[in-house]
Parts: sequence; C-alpha cells; structure tokens
Amino acid sequence: MIILYEVYNNLYVNMTNKCPCACTFCLRQSKDHVGESGSLWLTREPSAEEIKSEFAKFDIDKYEEIVFCGFGEPTEALEAMLDVAKFVKKTYNKKTRINTNGLGNLVNGKNIAPLFSGLIDTVSISLNTPNAERYHELVRSKFGDKSFDAMIEFAKECVKYVPNVVMTTVDTTITKEEEKECKKICDSIGAKYRIRPWED
Repeated sequence: MIILYEVYNNLYVNMTNKCPCACTFCLRQSKDHVGESGSLWLTREPSAEEIKSEFAKFDIDKYEEIVFCGFGEPTEALEAMLDVAKFVKKTYNKKTRINTNGLGNLVNGKNIAPLFSGLIDTVSISLNTPNAERYHELVRSKFGDKSFDAMIEFAKECVKYVPNVVMTTVDTTITKEEEKECKKICDSIGAKYRIRPWED
C-alpha cells in the first residue's frame, strides 16, 4: 500500500479511501495515482502506528509540509490523523495541512475544528461553488442538501483554531462571476480564496 507519497515539495499522507462525496471532477474517476505515486487505492486503512513508521523511509527535512490528503477524505480517519499530526509536530516540527471537502463535522457527528488547535497549520477546504444547489450537483454528497451549509460552518469554525484556512474552487468548473461570489464568501469567513488547476 502507498501510505506516504511525494507531490512537489510536500509529503502526502494517504490514510483512507472513504469519502462522502462523488465529485464530478475528482481524479479518482479516471486514474489511481497522483504524479509518480503509484496506486493510492488501499487494501485496508493503515493504523496510526503503521503510518508513523513509514516516515522513517523518507528524508523529512526536504519537505515543506506534511499534507493529509490521499484517495479519500482524511477526516474519515480522524483519530489516526490527529495522532499522526501530533507525531509529526513532536518528531519533525513540520508544518501540517489537511486537504478536505469540509464535511468532517457531518462525517464525525461533532465539531472537529477545535481538535486541530496546535496540530494543524493549514486547512484547505473545497468550496467548489458559491451556492448550495450547484454545490450538490458538483459534489454529490451522501449528506444531501445540508452539505453546503455544513461546509461553510466548518470553515468558520476552522478559522478560530487554525492559523491558515484556505477555500478552493477548481478552474474551469465555475464561471468568473461565481468565482467573484466565492471570493466574497471567503472574505466574510476570514479565509483565503484559491482557484486550483483542474487535474485530469
């Protein structure tokens, strides 16, 4: 199983293949890897201890960030993720980031943002679109219509506990006018707005 993999100057942690969404633009629909990673489909979810042991195989000093993002939603493996984040901070003192769909509170049935305090430096949340109806069309969340509002609320909570909160949309999936609306949402929350390239 590929648990840790490199993308540019960062080391990514592939913890789970579970995800409550089936995004129309998700690269999982057309490929099984990112860059030179090899297949990111897991035969089972690795334990926190297994993940921590993988770090010894890499020169951690050369990476800018440790990023919790693989072929699944990292908050689906919340306890293991927090355990590994704590290990990364204590052992390597590296910056940490979560790339998330922002539905972790629905996944875990509670507000998880306070748990990130002191462990996570950046949370990058997939905003995707400025309105709930279009969001559901793009993301196809199993949680249905409440997903958009839950994602926005999650972002507001993260701003309280995480130094850097970024909300993203995918280039080519929405109009320039919608991008302006997304920027307004981010400004009102106190998050940064980023348009990320679409990867096929």
